[in-house]
Order: sequence, then structure tokens, then C-alpha cells
Amino acid sequence: MNFHQYYPVDVVNGEGTRCTLFVSGCEHQCRGCYNQSTWSPSSGELFDQAMEDRIIADLNDTRIKRRGLSISGGDPLLPANLQSVLRLVQRVRNECEGKDIWMWTGYTLANLSDEQREVVNYVDVLVDGKFEKALADPSLPWRGSSNQVVHRLTPR
Repeated sequence: MNFHQYYPVDVVNGEGTRCTLFVSGCEHQCRGCYNQSTWSPSSGELFDQAMEDRIIADLNDTRIKRRGLSISGGDPLLPANLQSVLRLVQRVRNECEGKDIWMWTGYTLANLSDEQREVVNYVDVLVDGKFEKALADPSLPWRGSSNQVVHRLTPR
């Protein structure tokens, strides 16, 4: 898997101060997407062990209290990204006590594959659905168009 951008301190993509990872690769290619540069799975840099370790270290850094990790893209649930994203969310759950995980995907919760559901089992908040330009609304929290749904999957 490649990633396009990593923000070790972010206050825009989810509640509270967070770490945010934008993965590469998206098959939805929604018209009007603000992040078209992430569509190609080969864009950005290789997501390697060092990058994974950096995210875990940043989440556990007590100098800057972070509420959790946000994963967007691209699409973290793109089949080619699943193995790397699963390993990352498992590590966050096992090594970063009390941290929540937010994820954005163009897939819908009702139509996920078994492999995608395995990843989502570790997610606290899932924002699902393709961006629909005709339904765009900049006033919506955490999403770009009114068809997208914010699913709070855990009480965290």
C-alpha cells in the first residue's frame, strides 16, 4: 500500500486532536472529489514498517495528547489496501490505549465484503458512501455530501 499524506497533528479530520493518514488508491473516482491526487494506488510513498511505527509512536506521545487516528484517502477499504490497513488498526487497538479510529470510505457499510468488515470491526466511527457532487454541502460535519453517513460504531 502507498500513502499520500500523513499529518501527525490534525484537528480537522475527526473529533479532537488526531493523527491522520491519507492512503493512496480509490476506485470510486467521484466527480468533484477534492482529493483526486490520491486516486492512483501508486501515488505517494510506500507505507512501510517505519511509517506504521511512527504513527503508533505519535499516538502514544504524551507531549501532544491525541484522541486517535483518522484514515482517509483514497480509500482505506480498497481491496489492495486492506492488509496494510488491517495491520495498522489492529496495532492501534492493541498498543494505543484509549485511542479511537475514524475512517472514511466510498463503500457503504451495508455492502462491505467480509475482508472489509474485518477492518471495520476495529473502527469506532465510519463515514461511508461516495461523494455526490449534486448533494454537496460544506456545512455537514465530517462529510462532503448529504448521502454520506457518519456511523458511530462504538461508544468511544
